[in-house]
Amino acid sequence: MVISQEARRLSRPNPFHMSTHSPSPLPRRAFLVQIAAMAARPLVIPHPGRASPPPIPTRAPQEASDVDLGVLALNRMAFGPRPGDLDAFRALGPTPQARLEALVEQQLHPEAIDDTALETRLQGLSYETLQKSLEQLWADHMLSQDDDVHYRPAWEASAATWQRILYSRRQLLEVMVSFWHNHFSVFLWQWEVAPVFVHYDRDVIRTHALGNFRQMLEAVATSTAMLYYLDNFSNSRAGPNENYARELLELHTLGAEHYLGVRDQRTVPGFDEGMPVGYVDEDVYEATRCFTGWRVNDSDDEPGVQNTGTFLYYDEWHDRFQKTFLGHHIPSDQAPMKDGRDVLDLLAAHPGVGEFIARKLCRLFVADDPPADLVAQAAAVFTAQRHAPDQIRQVLRVILLSDAFQQSWGQKFKRPLEFTASALRALNAEMEDMSEAFYWMYWQMGQPLFSRTTPDGYPDVKEDWLTTQGMLQRWRFAGAVLNNWLDGLTVDLQSQTPADLRTPIALVDFWSQRLLGRAMPQAQRQVVVDFMAQGRNPTFPLPRDDLAERLPSMVQLILMAPSFQYR
Repeated sequence: MVISQEARRLSRPNPFHMSTHSPSPLPRRAFLVQIAAMAARPLVIPHPGRASPPPIPTRAPQEASDVDLGVLALNRMAFGPRPGDLDAFRALGPTPQARLEALVEQQLHPEAIDDTALETRLQGLSYETLQKSLEQLWADHMLSQDDDVHYRPAWEASAATWQRILYSRRQLLEVMVSFWHNHFSVFLWQWEVAPVFVHYDRDVIRTHALGNFRQMLEAVATSTAMLYYLDNFSNSRAGPNENYARELLELHTLGAEHYLGVRDQRTVPGFDEGMPVGYVDEDVYEATRCFTGWRVNDSDDEPGVQNTGTFLYYDEWHDRFQKTFLGHHIPSDQAPMKDGRDVLDLLAAHPGVGEFIARKLCRLFVADDPPADLVAQAAAVFTAQRHAPDQIRQVLRVILLSDAFQQSWGQKFKRPLEFTASALRALNAEMEDMSEAFYWMYWQMGQPLFSRTTPDGYPDVKEDWLTTQGMLQRWRFAGAVLNNWLDGLTVDLQSQTPADLRTPIALVDFWSQRLLGRAMPQAQRQVVVDFMAQGRNPTFPLPRDDLAERLPSMVQLILMAPSFQYR
């Protein structure tokens, strides 16, 4: 039997052991070279085992009515429940609706949630860069000639992100931080981005994740990471660079759905009223002119420029003449930065931006093809509350308390990040630190943190992730985790399994409830029971040696079941 071959090989040496028992605190030069190569062409780690993963799930295994609201909420508003989280949810109120409302309000105010345990973990890891200012990051790491030192902030930000995803009690904040990182995507390992990524994560994305979109837009536009990633650091009147302006419109605000091609601005419906229904190439070019002179303090030999890595409005580079953007006249010789800020103001007020962001949020929390009425409702709140400091928080409340949210089980398929995080959280895994072995294995699933090389971010629809190769890599990752092959990451299945559970049926039912928050559908359950029984009566206790040998593969099968792949 194929599965039994998998079980018999579990005593073999760890094939993913990298070198020492302690995970490497920093990426080595060769490791960084390999990262760059993988960005262009993903590598494949040969799997040491011979077992085949289960068939790819083609549809949601259960209807929403069959799933506890807590399971749904903790798989959407969090990276999956940890042991005890479902019980805590059920204690929030007398009815499912009351519990959901309480959870939403709790998670929308992360500042009121005690996260001391996470903070203690991060302090214990002694990361050197997470509290450094932008100027310190630039001086210590951007200007360093040592590769390990140069990339240290990128590595530590990634490692700290995994700690937060796995152990923070402020789970909705972490989900939204992930969302905005993907929306305002920069490539972590770009030479100019890596040293300042701590600032981008901490002061740009995290600071504004539940706040005001217009404020976030400017924080992104003036961030050193984005200025370098989309080339606005070199945008001048003598040599305009449209990369940032184009992605600002196409990816950050109005979306490609509002792009009307190459045509005269004045022919766009709504232009004369100052609210055109979409944008054209001329709007991109005019926005480019508005952002000339928005650059980085990155030189010792230019007048008025310092080598600090901070944002600089460089008037010498600015195109001071009049412009026209989205039907609005922008006069010449405005105050410093006023042209660019006018662009951001006009975008933040455009209802098309509210629609674009609302649809992405509804896609994240509800369904790949979210209900049009919910998108419209969320978009209306987004636009109406564009000046509110808690604008994003208000939009999330509309989505998370909607009937569509509560009835959406099975309409979202876990991406690699959600699969990995939910598995490790459910298994009560102990991640001492992010090791190279973990980094490589996770990379193979196709969604390495902050590592999309193109600025569009990772997709969020099932068809992009439900592939044979993708499922194979999940199977391999689960096997490596459950057999403790990855340095710095430990899962103790034996201590978490009640000692009095010895029969295949009892073991499968216990771990199904633990990992899924509910019983497995009978067809899926029977496959796992048959594997554990190996031809014996499934109501008879297993010998302890057989139980220990088969337990990791049994849990691996449950993690690969269709019921676990959906959220």
